[in-house]
Amino acid sequence: MKKHYVYLIPGFFGFADLGAISYFHHVREILEELLEDYGIAPEIHYVSTVPTGSIRRRAYFLGKQIAETATDPSAPIHLIGHSTGGLDARLFASPSVSLLDELDTEEFAGRISTIVSVASPHYGTPLARFFDGLLGQRLLYLLSMITVHALRFGKFPLSAVFSIVGVISRLDDFIGWDNTIVDQFYDNLFADLEDEHFDQVSEYLESIRTDQTLLGQLTPGGIDLFNAAAEDRPGVRYGCAITRARKPEVDSILDIGLDPYRQASHIIYRFLYLIAGGGFAPPTVSEDERQIMLDAYGSLPAANASDGVVPTWSQLHGELIHATWADHLDVCGHFTDPARFPPHVDWLCSSTGFSRDRFDALWRDIAAFIGG
Repeated sequence: MKKHYVYLIPGFFGFADLGAISYFHHVREILEELLEDYGIAPEIHYVSTVPTGSIRRRAYFLGKQIAETATDPSAPIHLIGHSTGGLDARLFASPSVSLLDELDTEEFAGRISTIVSVASPHYGTPLARFFDGLLGQRLLYLLSMITVHALRFGKFPLSAVFSIVGVISRLDDFIGWDNTIVDQFYDNLFADLEDEHFDQVSEYLESIRTDQTLLGQLTPGGIDLFNAAAEDRPGVRYGCAITRARKPEVDSILDIGLDPYRQASHIIYRFLYLIAGGGFAPPTVSEDERQIMLDAYGSLPAANASDGVVPTWSQLHGELIHATWADHLDVCGHFTDPARFPPHVDWLCSSTGFSRDRFDALWRDIAAFIGG
């Protein structure tokens, strides 16, 4: 079997491993197994990045890690980016790119064989507009805290959920929140972390607090400028997997059940879905792409359809590999299917019904694209 390098690039809030938390849950294992069927011996790397720093900074860290690890010049390189990670990959591969510290990208970008984006905002997301303001930035910081806590401990305390829900319900009151209140909220959430992991989480959250440049770049207007500058590299095959989550309605609330944690999480999901689906002009699609979406969804997604974070139509770039019902985090392995997956947290409770079968089908099609 031939050696190939595969890089898994996290998205917004992204990290490689943080305090014993994995961003891509079960993805490495399934890719290693699937790619062997195509005669590929994959060396898979999780990419460390800046969670809410600019796409240019994120692409720089991607390039730096590739330069440090892709040491066999005969081995092809494959980039798989979730959410903003797909934009990082596109920018790094762009022939005209200029990254920080004059990183020489050409030596490694010229070895890229495929770039796969999964639920990436290639035309932006209205959610970025909301979070790119004072209230939005503070709320984003709180959401980042409960996300990390949920992924680390399985659930976050209901008191934390109700604090977020209270902010969502009465945003005007949030203006008066000062750093002391936020710090107390943080200390209560992470009091049980070991010292080593506490330091890692502290550094991660501080980077979100101090650098949120990415927000302005992910608005539809910001991405329009990005698309004007980031050209596709000749010879690279670009593919995408798109996601669509269930629209929050009375039935979805009932399907969540009586668990107060899941109901509170669903309130957060409903809030995100409402903002993310701000009405998105669908790009032109081929007949094959149209059929893939019809097979997956039964009908073409509405203009305001999303996965709770990114509009479904915004996720198209290159060849459409796969379309599935999933919320934004499901495709990274953060979903609940206790019968066929080890129990773990599904902190964004969307009631979309993503399962192990859908997870396997998604990554099977991505492996086939890479192996083809």
